[in-house]
Amino acid sequence: MNPEKRERVRENAKYLRNVRPIDPEEVSEYVEGQPHSAVVRQILREEAVSLGLVEREDGTFEPVSDEPIRPTFRGVEAFPERYASRVSDLLAERFGPDWHRGESGDRLRETIRKLKEDYFRNNPVEYDETAALGYAIYHLPDNYAVVQYVLHELAEKGLLDRKLRILDVGAGVGGPALGVHDYLPDDALVEYHAVEPSAAADVFERMVSESGRNFHPTVFRETAEAFEPSAAADSDEEDSAAYDLILFANVLNELDDAEAVVLRYLDSLADDGALLAIEPADRETAIGLRRVERAVADEAGAATVYSPTLRLWPGERPTDRGWSFDVKADLEVPDFQRRLDEPAGATGEFVNVDVQYAYSTLRCDGKRRVEFAADPDRSAKMAEMERHVTNRVDLVAVKLSHSLAEGDRNPVFRVGDGSEETDHFAVLTSETALNADLRTAEYGDLLAFEQVLVLWNDDEQAYNLVVGEETIVDRIPAPA
Repeated sequence: MNPEKRERVRENAKYLRNVRPIDPEEVSEYVEGQPHSAVVRQILREEAVSLGLVEREDGTFEPVSDEPIRPTFRGVEAFPERYASRVSDLLAERFGPDWHRGESGDRLRETIRKLKEDYFRNNPVEYDETAALGYAIYHLPDNYAVVQYVLHELAEKGLLDRKLRILDVGAGVGGPALGVHDYLPDDALVEYHAVEPSAAADVFERMVSESGRNFHPTVFRETAEAFEPSAAADSDEEDSAAYDLILFANVLNELDDAEAVVLRYLDSLADDGALLAIEPADRETAIGLRRVERAVADEAGAATVYSPTLRLWPGERPTDRGWSFDVKADLEVPDFQRRLDEPAGATGEFVNVDVQYAYSTLRCDGKRRVEFAADPDRSAKMAEMERHVTNRVDLVAVKLSHSLAEGDRNPVFRVGDGSEETDHFAVLTSETALNADLRTAEYGDLLAFEQVLVLWNDDEQAYNLVVGEETIVDRIPAPA
């Protein structure tokens, strides 16, 4: 359709959206030449983001709701079969129906081994077609799950609108995009920009090719350093260049200057938006994530840590190692992982269903998951813990791990208050009804400790906060 007729469709849609649902057949009657309703419907789909319209099941369009998302999320049990089938189709197209056997199977297994080794050693990773498919086999399921858990932390506080402009930097093969797509309700209007320069972009496009009618993905085949967010604006609104969510999933460890890149992208974040940084749970990448977080939030002062590593003492910043990660329930083993693993002896080497990840949510509006400032008259500060060794003190801290102990005896949890210079571990030596919150609290929850015994652990070069029968631990709830 020529530009004049397209504009006529837009004008009619702008008028009707304030009156009643927009029916393509009705709009057609007001356009010169009365184009077929299917043509009008396609134009409305293409213009939906700029017009703020969502398509309904009956094929009509209406303005996207101003109400925030009301999540119904209960966790992720499995990678959806419809996506698993697409992965299998891609593998069969490239290597044939027996892709998991013979030379192609060996090649994929060796590719995955190299990817794991490079990640472990923090080496640069190059993604050709085979590497992209190997990454999809091994990481699509856990990436799909992780982003939903991180998103949920915002949505449950009413901080995700139904109209979202999302930027996925280093989008890879599409795990986070699929997770975002499935987490959000069907009546959310999503403009999803994916930045991915490698062959992984081809896999990404195939994986999101059948996304929902109100999910609008666009791939930009550029590096994170070269991409200009302001050049991707597509809306009638004045703030169209701002993103509601900026996502860095498993990419910070691959950037030469991750701190500078994150700082630059923060300029394109909406005033009430959030930047989500996610990395694998292994030591080097998780600590690297905290290094970026601290450079951006503490040194540059460009953002506030919304979660999980809250700064509880104004003016203080953590300088410990910062190795902290969350753990969720394992996924079911996808068929494509099982098929690749079986010819290698079914040892589990090519099965990856662990949902373990480090993350940081940054905001520029000052909001935090729990609004709390420690009182020096009531709480000991971790930066000054040396003066309290062998004494009992009261303090506040964020729970920053699941139990690190082997077995069920004396669970051990990493904790922090945003001032720590060395590691602090809460050791539960005797559980009572008054201190059970230490064990049952979720990762990232804020806890108040009363009468906790402070000891120095020479072997770990860390402080042990001993929680026994005399100790009270209470979870401080985040506001609803």
